[in-house]
Amino acid sequence: MAHLNRRRSANVSGDFYVDSTCIDCDTCRWMAPEVFSRTGSQSAVHHQPIDAQERLRAMQALLACPTASIGTVEKPADVRQVQSSFPIPIAENVYHCGYHAESSYGAASYLIQRSDGNVLVDSPRFTPPLVKRLEALGGVRYMYLTHRDDIADHAKFRQHFHCDRILHEDDVDHSTQEIEIPLSGQEPIQLASDLLIIPVPGHTKGHTVLLYNSKFLFTGDHLAWSESRHQLYAFRDVCWYSWEALVQSMHRLADYSFEWVLPGHGRRYSADRQTMQKEMQRCLDHLG
Repeated sequence: MAHLNRRRSANVSGDFYVDSTCIDCDTCRWMAPEVFSRTGSQSAVHHQPIDAQERLRAMQALLACPTASIGTVEKPADVRQVQSSFPIPIAENVYHCGYHAESSYGAASYLIQRSDGNVLVDSPRFTPPLVKRLEALGGVRYMYLTHRDDIADHAKFRQHFHCDRILHEDDVDHSTQEIEIPLSGQEPIQLASDLLIIPVPGHTKGHTVLLYNSKFLFTGDHLAWSESRHQLYAFRDVCWYSWEALVQSMHRLADYSFEWVLPGHGRRYSADRQTMQKEMQRCLDHLG
């Protein structure tokens, strides 16, 4: 829980606040930008919610915060209502799970609801309110892990839902050695007619991305929209395996057509296919 005695002085006065335990993961700022912003190297409340929608988004950010660094002066009476709003619809049958994990540095996790079995993309925190909502939406058949960094509570989700976990063997370590579906090689893997897994080594050796329905691209830490640069971007300062391999992977990925970029870190981006192709080319031009 956030602590009032650690409330940052950068917060405006009012009910919502961010305390000094913030790790600057950016979650609250993209979930509720009208309320939260960055001051110094941490988030703070720059504007108190003024209507029901702003309050809902602020409360969703509070519950999603991986370090419980967001608090309210008054005990919120709408917690259960907000809990029931997760996972949050994004488009069609794709949802943002919320409940980000500190062990993943606040990475986003997603749910794809499918008649042939739902897919959980990367791992949120294993929390009872979210688990109940996932059960109501049909459970989890596959838990697709983009790479080794964002696995969080994967074992708990496996134990509860008996889902098959998917991770490339080059990113498997002692904590994931019992993965049900280890991937290998550098060729695309057609998991189902609507699920294509594309290896993109670079950020890590075994990083992959998931293209769902030839429209939604779940990119983990490979590709995201940079708010500061106003373009699709790959982050060199957090490339753990090989920048050269990452650039090569990005060139191969540019051959695919999609309308959504849904990252673990960074901002989401959507556009028509022609615009997306242009943005991918801008990304490649920047990478060199």
